[in-house]
Amino acid sequence: MIRALRISALTLCISIPALAQLPTPPPEISADKAMADHYPAHDVAFPNGVRGISGVVYSEPVGYRALTLDLYLPPTSRQPPAGGFPVVLYIHGGGWLAGNARRSVPFVDFPSVLASLSARGYVVASIEYRLSGEAKFPAQAEDVKASIGWLRRHASTYGIDSSRFVAWGVSAGGYLSSLAAVSCQTPALAPKQSAQISVPDTSAAPITTSNVSDCVQASVAWYGVFDLATIATQAKQDKAMSRDDPKAPEWQLIGCFGNSRCDPKQIAVASPVTYVNRNDPPHVIDCGFRGQTRTASANAGDGGKIEGGRRTV
Repeated sequence: MIRALRISALTLCISIPALAQLPTPPPEISADKAMADHYPAHDVAFPNGVRGISGVVYSEPVGYRALTLDLYLPPTSRQPPAGGFPVVLYIHGGGWLAGNARRSVPFVDFPSVLASLSARGYVVASIEYRLSGEAKFPAQAEDVKASIGWLRRHASTYGIDSSRFVAWGVSAGGYLSSLAAVSCQTPALAPKQSAQISVPDTSAAPITTSNVSDCVQASVAWYGVFDLATIATQAKQDKAMSRDDPKAPEWQLIGCFGNSRCDPKQIAVASPVTYVNRNDPPHVIDCGFRGQTRTASANAGDGGKIEGGRRTV
């Protein structure tokens, strides 16, 4: 019996190499193309002829997960403008701690909301970015700018007008939307080297091989944060969440606690108000204001400024 088992095992070992044959034709090998994502695209058909492409990788920051975006493309029945369709870049909220590209309270079916916007003639991109538990600021700003660059580099593929980008965000995403708009081509917030190369550059230097702009031509911010230096005082005035806690979302974002312990420069570089100047694009800011909602539409070029959760002109 033992001898019979040994013979069977020997037969199995001999047969395994015979089964492990290379497929026909053999797999293609290329050092240059090996880093590309060849998984079939996830296409979704939304009402009104909108086409959705989910989970498109736009950046692979060294040492972190691949970052993706969901695309919503206008129906083929809609005639594109001469320069292509304008882009709406949606940036989700969640206190920089949570959230994802497919949810936005209180909408029950947020992808359908984005698809309905695309049906009106926009290419909509809803992005994932690194959360504060994964990476500290400025990683989040870098990711937003990386997504803008990716969309511009693929403008011809998706019928995009590279000269018409609007960033739209909610809460933490509203903060990132405004920051993207006022920090156009700021070296300190430029995306770092991507892992889309055979040997990643671990120096994490800013990307200098691309001349693609990271600017947007407008910003829509729903109840965002605009000045981290004033948030604690405003929270007390409005009886909002206490910021006297190192676990408050903004302190987890920048990796220090409070105005008295954080380097003022560290707070400033993370605050959109720092970058405001007369060349900034138009902003629409909708914010909670002492229990009410107040909407302002203004251009920073008028000499106005953004203060905390308020826009002054």
